[in-house]
Amino acid sequence: MSNRLAQATSPYLLQHADNPVDWWPWEPQAFEEARRRDVPVLLSVGYSACHWCHVMAHESFEDEATAAYLNEHFVSVKVDREERPDVDAVYMEAVQAATGQGGWPMTVFLTPDAEPFYFGTYYPPEPRHGMPSFRQVLQGVHQAWAERRDEVTEVSANIVRELAGREISYGDKEAPGEAELGQALLGLTREYDARRGGFGGAPKFPPSMVVEFLLRHHARTGAQGALEMARDTCERMARGGIYDQLGGGFARYSVDRDWVVPHFEKMLYDNALLCRVYAHLWRSTGSDLARRVALETADFMVRELRTAEGGFASALDADSDDGTGRHVEGAYYVWTPARLAEVLGEDDAALAAQYFGVTVEGTFEHGASVLQLPQQEGVFDAGRIASVRERLLAARQERPAPGRDDKVVAAWNGLAIAALAETGAYFDRPDLVDAAVGAADLLVRLHLDEQARLSRTSKDGRAGAHAGVLEDYADVAEGFLALASVTGEGVWLDFAGLLLDHVLTRFVDENGSLYDTASDAERLIRRPQDPTDNATPSGWTAAAGALLSYAAHTGSEPHRTAAEHALGVVKALGPRVPRFIGWGLAAAEALLDGPREVAVVRAGAAAGPGSGAGDDAARSLHRTALLGTAPGAVVAFGAEGSDEFPLLADRPLVGGAPAAYVCRNFTCDAPTTDPERLRAALNS
Repeated sequence: MSNRLAQATSPYLLQHADNPVDWWPWEPQAFEEARRRDVPVLLSVGYSACHWCHVMAHESFEDEATAAYLNEHFVSVKVDREERPDVDAVYMEAVQAATGQGGWPMTVFLTPDAEPFYFGTYYPPEPRHGMPSFRQVLQGVHQAWAERRDEVTEVSANIVRELAGREISYGDKEAPGEAELGQALLGLTREYDARRGGFGGAPKFPPSMVVEFLLRHHARTGAQGALEMARDTCERMARGGIYDQLGGGFARYSVDRDWVVPHFEKMLYDNALLCRVYAHLWRSTGSDLARRVALETADFMVRELRTAEGGFASALDADSDDGTGRHVEGAYYVWTPARLAEVLGEDDAALAAQYFGVTVEGTFEHGASVLQLPQQEGVFDAGRIASVRERLLAARQERPAPGRDDKVVAAWNGLAIAALAETGAYFDRPDLVDAAVGAADLLVRLHLDEQARLSRTSKDGRAGAHAGVLEDYADVAEGFLALASVTGEGVWLDFAGLLLDHVLTRFVDENGSLYDTASDAERLIRRPQDPTDNATPSGWTAAAGALLSYAAHTGSEPHRTAAEHALGVVKALGPRVPRFIGWGLAAAEALLDGPREVAVVRAGAAAGPGSGAGDDAARSLHRTALLGTAPGAVVAFGAEGSDEFPLLADRPLVGGAPAAYVCRNFTCDAPTTDPERLRAALNS
């Protein structure tokens, strides 16, 4: 028998629709039911690619006796953190404040007024490793609720009061300057792992937003150390097991410091951010490795994450069937020497083992190895390696595939649109630009209502019920702005403007601070507000970057002022915790550089999307503009006299030839018809 989750759009909630637990989605009726029955609420938060969420579900939520106890003494609410990042953020802050740590699955007990009073993460079915069993926790909470209600009420009131006192007040409306960005770079240098690339110890996460800052800082200042940290980190990741050496794309993180063994889930947001970073690394250095990884990662997203409606799915699971009916982490990706020989024969298996670092002992569990590209002497036959890779990939595709979380998250699709549009433009891959346009069309068609308000998610062509949060508005605007520059279609700039108007009116307070939820969103025990960049850019820093680009395109003073005020948080945090404000630092680099405004005008009527449109000279100027490394530069491309972009106004051809106009800090260069002069103007 299905519970109330059967109608959900979240694959994670649907995984629990047949549990014997009488689950509710997060909705007012659940709390009314708890009040009516005078019982506490169990809030369980997770996501579909979370390994320990699946373990706890199997051990406890599928267990009839545990479910019966839950159903008798609690109202149980299940939340997908990717659908409701606001709910997740508020209660995760409470968990971390109370216990000093957090993670998923998140298990929180609430009063019927949604006030938390007891916290945890994963609980086993039997006591182990000093942890109580889930049943013991349930019994203890039930007993406290029944016999010590005053104590429970006092605890919950204290927690809510303490959270309310944690409002962020940076006070400083000034964006960071040279000094703060220099301090941030110094801080990163101290935390840099010079032997292995990346920052900090294990587990090691791909620092995509920090690398973006390092590339921009190098472009603006010429700092060689910044470029070396970016380049070496990208090379180490691309050679490690965190990168899928057969199919392209990155896993979520590495469990070790050497990038060898990944946590195998593949998230859309990581791959979108990293695809763009490797494309930008190629733009800065011409690195063949960066070009290959950018294209392979783009192809992975289109091949394995694109949905039938043209959007991009959220994630691929870490676990899959190992061929015996057991779901095992990494089963889809790992190899032994014996399995290589089955597919390739002895000679090619020996070559593959050497090339990909597959050993008899294994680099993972049970003698299996994660494929890598270790640095080694000698030259390999490129044709033979290509054949080996092709055959291994074909054999891997015969294995049971990891599950896919098919929901389309607006923010992450915005990141993917930006990455695919730019990668397609840089490497003359119009199919990638078309994929970006397809995803953007889906967001406009399905996620945007008549007032340009965004839905957070959709699935199978049906919009979810949850309102977009700040990161959705900001990242989708970022994607649309990139698409506008690449396609020369001003409609994407217009859509970005509509989204950013919501940011200015519904997410910013009178001091210039930003909130993760809109002023008219559902009221939680606290209005979430987190400016730090973690797995993705925070809504706060993403909004700052998008507002700045939009202001460069349009000359809008309110958008630029809002961006400068928002970057005050980077002035406060950049010198102290640079690893956790990478996107904010990247946006600050763009502000310090201008950012530069580039208009490329051509003759004649507009051509179709993604075609590069116009004659060869115009295309050459447009491509040169897109390949400029100046931080945050915006590009408008269109016909003389066109009203598609404000930057094209009053910009005539020069001697009848296509021309590029570059402005910076309210000062403009003379127009040029020469791509080399344009390149020099954008790479200084």
